[in-house]
Amino acid sequence: MLDHLIKGATLVDGTGAPARRADVGIRGGRIATVAAPGAVTEDAATREDATGLVLAPGFVDPHTHYDAQLFWDPYATPSMNHGVTTVAGGNCGFTLAPLHPDRPEDADYTRRMMSKVEGMSLKALEEGVSWGWSSFGQYLDALDGRIAVNAGFMVGHCALRRHAMGPDAVGGQPSPAQLGTMLALLHDAMDAGAWGLSTTQSSTHSDGDGQPVASRHALPGELIALSEAVGQHEGTQLEAIVAGCLDRFADDEIDLLVEMSAAAGRPLNWNVLTIDAAVPERVPRQLLASERARRAGGRIVALTMPILTPMNMSLGTFCALNLIPGWGDILGLPVPERIARLRDAGVRAEMLRRAESKEAGIFRRLADFGRYVIGDTYSPENEGLTGRVVKDIAAERGIDPFRCLVEICANDRLRTVLWPMPTDNDPATWALRRETWEHEDVLLGGSDAGAHLDRMCGAPYTTRFLGDCLRGRRLVPLERAVKMLTDDPARLFGLRGRGRIEEGCRADLVLFDPERIEAGPATLVHDLPGSSPRLDSKAIGVVSVRVNGVETLRDDRVTGAVPGTVLRSGRDTRTVSTK
Repeated sequence: MLDHLIKGATLVDGTGAPARRADVGIRGGRIATVAAPGAVTEDAATREDATGLVLAPGFVDPHTHYDAQLFWDPYATPSMNHGVTTVAGGNCGFTLAPLHPDRPEDADYTRRMMSKVEGMSLKALEEGVSWGWSSFGQYLDALDGRIAVNAGFMVGHCALRRHAMGPDAVGGQPSPAQLGTMLALLHDAMDAGAWGLSTTQSSTHSDGDGQPVASRHALPGELIALSEAVGQHEGTQLEAIVAGCLDRFADDEIDLLVEMSAAAGRPLNWNVLTIDAAVPERVPRQLLASERARRAGGRIVALTMPILTPMNMSLGTFCALNLIPGWGDILGLPVPERIARLRDAGVRAEMLRRAESKEAGIFRRLADFGRYVIGDTYSPENEGLTGRVVKDIAAERGIDPFRCLVEICANDRLRTVLWPMPTDNDPATWALRRETWEHEDVLLGGSDAGAHLDRMCGAPYTTRFLGDCLRGRRLVPLERAVKMLTDDPARLFGLRGRGRIEEGCRADLVLFDPERIEAGPATLVHDLPGSSPRLDSKAIGVVSVRVNGVETLRDDRVTGAVPGTVLRSGRDTRTVSTK
């Protein structure tokens, strides 16, 4: 007997094949049968009529930071609401394990680092996570059997360095013995199921003390040694972030990424390829790394988002504005002193000069302050400004846009929420995106779901992209869009039996209404441990989500079931050759 039968769905199976009507039967967590409508004669415990609905494989998000959130939110919301059934975590060099068993202060350091570098609520990290592990395997065990999505994790370079070197991990170089400890920890983590190594050398990544995170101090020899270790385990990967990921790679960064992938004999993915027709030279430069890797026996894959991710800013809390060269020194001051400096015309002029300079890189796009929209406000002086564009307010007041924005924020003691309008929403840029998506080493993803919770909401990229493909720009057909969200990332990670709807595959499924599929606007909610805030987005048109055959969501409401699996390298992933 089948556990469940889905009848008459429009099947988009993840392979890119044309959609067709089909009945799909589930048994024991797997796809038991895929047949023409009415051809299944076997009894089923439950069944549903899916006429007019699309049945697709569950979506695979290749870049998340759900490492902590899964402990208080096993449903990985809002990703699961938007059809995501598998998440890849442990990215950018940051993980919650391993922790040195004899240094309990390392857990506090890790919490403060994650709060700073990934925008996670410190209170949520303190109250929502048990922190009762030391090894990476113990961390994975702590999640096993209690999550609603499938989740795989890289092991973070920063955690390896901190465990092996203690506080000297920041600023120091490992002794041969300490490097040996790092390698042993990495091998142990992969033996337990870690997907491989993640690392960062990005200039934007600093810890809770404001210092460059531990992995930024690693020299190439250390990174190559760790990469070689990854290549000794089945079903493993590399993920790396360097400063050039934000704009354009330097020659030595390309050399490093190529050497790491070739040394491991494993794919390396990086986040995120920003596509903008106003900077046409960026994409060819970034994909040069992929071309060189292919020649060297490696593979480098660029992640890119198929939507414009809602992201807010603030002069009062840490955000992307702090990463503009020279801005961090001012925006890190106590609020009264910060307001005084911001009201100084000379200071503002210098800030604008730095924001518009070449050294600002991709952050130059944040410098058009007239295009900002005012979000939430908190003072009588700002009443009625929510939803208005700064350039219009500035024109009414007869002042320049940046001064206008500063005065509005100062009225709120810098609590004002600011929404920058995207500068890359033009037809030429969307055409360039469609062209770039065809490259063999470009993959959709990069949501950062689980991180920067009160600043951005990338998790709904799946439903928003599908809605755009069906009723908006229609850049790619539905079958291709589904493959890009399912089979393509599954193949990159070597996931066994996932990413497609075929007999024998795991029954990770999303059933949606093609006439309605979309993501609602990002709204601020206070539902983290300690009532900390985060941005959320409702899924529209998602009828049902199943993980390993069990329904986890129906009409945007979680069912309470936790059938997800901690996906372990080797057991749940196969080796993806770079040859």
